[in-house]
Amino acid sequence: MSTMWHGCLADTDYFEMRSGGGHDYGVWVTTPPGHDPTTTRAPAVYVLDGNWAVGLTAPLIITQADPMQRIQPYIQVSVGYAGEDAQHWDRLRNRDLMPPGEPAAQEVIDAVEAGVRAGARTREEADAYLAELRDTHADAFLRFLTEELHPRIERTYGTATSGHGLFGYSYGGLFSLYTWLTGSTLFESIGAGSPGVVSEDSRVFVRLGEMGDVLPATKLHVTINEQELLGDLAVYQNLTKNTATVLHHLTARGGAVTSAVLRETHVTGLQASFLSYLRTCRAR
Repeated sequence: MSTMWHGCLADTDYFEMRSGGGHDYGVWVTTPPGHDPTTTRAPAVYVLDGNWAVGLTAPLIITQADPMQRIQPYIQVSVGYAGEDAQHWDRLRNRDLMPPGEPAAQEVIDAVEAGVRAGARTREEADAYLAELRDTHADAFLRFLTEELHPRIERTYGTATSGHGLFGYSYGGLFSLYTWLTGSTLFESIGAGSPGVVSEDSRVFVRLGEMGDVLPATKLHVTINEQELLGDLAVYQNLTKNTATVLHHLTARGGAVTSAVLRETHVTGLQASFLSYLRTCRAR
């Protein structure tokens, strides 16, 4: 394992792994304080967007010792990008977290172009970002998580055989929804924070139509942010509107689905959404 990240986050190891598809990922593994795998085999909770999310979510592993609301033991596995790819995580996530064939919403394209005009992105950066939006492979990334990364985590950290979880936010939340809709059997609970269902033609709606009334038994917890709906950015307004439509479809069919509205913006909502997932799906 690389020593680069040792000491930056308590009880956290870091290693890099190349997928069968040739992509390089950075993986942070955070264990609970005092964790002893010889006496306690804890399940893993996979957290997406590790380059951004690890610093906001990994410290919450201390909730397992909270005497007022204890969370079930878990080992957090944060997955991001390594090497040269780390600086491009915000566009590479489009490739990995969006379902195959997911349409690029016009509101997202407009926001990227507005960033170029404002000087927040160069033309080259914007073109690279949009190219990843049009070539999406959440199916390949899901295979990497379940068939390549999880067996390594299982071997190295002696995880439990069941009880694993998945949490994603924004496009990571879209990936969480996609994973839930595929019926993946690895995860027993899934958190989808402000899922990026920006387009009314999202593959999420196509998959819902294909499933009929038979929904996965896996627990699904969805959060949205109040300020996304009340703000003046169309991309976030559409996200909350479409997510509400998804929730209506799921709860009308009696799915194992819970939800919460948080008093946050899209940027500030990640940590609150993860904590909501822990409290709802992983409380003792």
